[in-house]
Amino acid sequence: MAETGEWASIPLMAQSAAERFGGAPAVVEGDKVVTYAELGQRIDQAAAAMQAAGVQPGDRVAVWASNRSEWIIAAVGLQSAGAALVPVNTRFKPAETAYILARSRARLLVVESGFAGIDPAGLFEQAEADLSALEQIVVLPPGEMSDNMPSGVLWADFLAAGDAVPPAAVESRRQAVGPNLISDVLFTSGTTGAPKGVMMTHGQTLRQFSDWCDFADLREQDRYLIVNPFFHMFGYKSGWLACLMRGAVVYPVPVFDVDRVLEMVEAEQITVFPGPPTVYQTILDHPSRADRDLSSLRVAVTGAADIPVELIRRLHEELPFERICTGYGLTEAGTCTGTRSGDDYETIATTVGRAMPDLEVRVADGDQEAARGEVGEVLVRGFSVMPGYFDEPEATAAAIDDDGWLHTGDLATMDDRGYLKIVGRLKDMFIVGGFNAYPAEIENMLLGHPDVAQAAVVGVADERLGEVGRAFIVPRTGAAIDPDELIAWCRERMANYKVPRSMVLRESFPMNATGKVMKDELLAGN
Repeated sequence: MAETGEWASIPLMAQSAAERFGGAPAVVEGDKVVTYAELGQRIDQAAAAMQAAGVQPGDRVAVWASNRSEWIIAAVGLQSAGAALVPVNTRFKPAETAYILARSRARLLVVESGFAGIDPAGLFEQAEADLSALEQIVVLPPGEMSDNMPSGVLWADFLAAGDAVPPAAVESRRQAVGPNLISDVLFTSGTTGAPKGVMMTHGQTLRQFSDWCDFADLREQDRYLIVNPFFHMFGYKSGWLACLMRGAVVYPVPVFDVDRVLEMVEAEQITVFPGPPTVYQTILDHPSRADRDLSSLRVAVTGAADIPVELIRRLHEELPFERICTGYGLTEAGTCTGTRSGDDYETIATTVGRAMPDLEVRVADGDQEAARGEVGEVLVRGFSVMPGYFDEPEATAAAIDDDGWLHTGDLATMDDRGYLKIVGRLKDMFIVGGFNAYPAEIENMLLGHPDVAQAAVVGVADERLGEVGRAFIVPRTGAAIDPDELIAWCRERMANYKVPRSMVLRESFPMNATGKVMKDELLAGN
């Protein structure tokens, strides 16, 4: 494991990787292979271009693009200039992106125009957003400039402008980036109101994700297929950043397509393949899986409150994974817990493990620690807790108490081993006739039915009980589910207040880019 302080910053870590791993492949995209030495050179180019564009230490620079090598180059390049990275969700519409750019006061935007409908020109049609801080938009290939895009420049021209910056100036700026400088501002999903920008430092990030590399057993020359989006912590920090730290090979996947992924695993001998449970379920159920050689797969990393035990069993028995681990994390504190080598199927599926090194995790009932097995709010304390929300001191004070505990808003139980089981969100909990009902707990029970592939539970209004549960169900392939029979099945296994009063069958669920079910859309579509 890299000792804390081995690298003062992400740019210095990347520079070290270029020196240590040299001619070894760093990023593979189809026929294009970028070695570590070449990646280091391209990062230097991007860093010079950022300086030429006027980017200063402490500025924010946004990246709005799919998983690709230029994302990594732009990110480490801007960090080398002392700026903080602001990743933007590729599913965002211009109005949503304009909000992020305005809140972060981003000085520059690197964008993949056209991917998934991304339209940077549309940003300036949003009258509510103040984009006065945005000085330049850099368009990645194969994008073209638009007449409606002020201060736009193509990526090649942007890099060419950096030729005027002396290498010594690039190196001087990089050396000045210290562990306490803000490395990135990741905006929350906005599920509890307007998105807030979570600040993290270089030192925090490197220390924590060095530990994550140990947790996942990531090794030099591992071939890591990254389907998790780079704009999310899973694809960014425990994705390509972890690869650079260990000398693994990044295989970026812009859009998840199961046939293409299976082809890549076989052709490229992929060894590490993290993802949400739905990705693994899709692969296990795919009719051509047996025709592919997947024997190279070694590591699976996933995380969710509702993982079927059967899924973990199938991953062990039907795929060659040697290590399967789950964990719990959030933008405000990174990866907080994880399962351990040797944990059984049920532990891996139904818990998110125990605290990561040097972090404290507790389950609180008000001001007191909850008894083992009792539901309470997850609190986290330690080096990885964010310094705060960008320009939101009141929200920061509300999230982190005077003793340094981050109040996550997640509800869980903790067993005698210190293993955490997530049962829901404070905001998702609903009250049935005075009893607290936790969606994740009910969803886990539903996933125990042999014909249920996916389950999502929400609280809906009820005249007599105040609220009751409604379950949305995706049946397993070929299964026929009778809602009344499934409700009766639930009554045999759950306390009455937990039993969903209605069932809605769906062919699929609306999912966000990180694999979470969008329950508001489920309700809206019902």
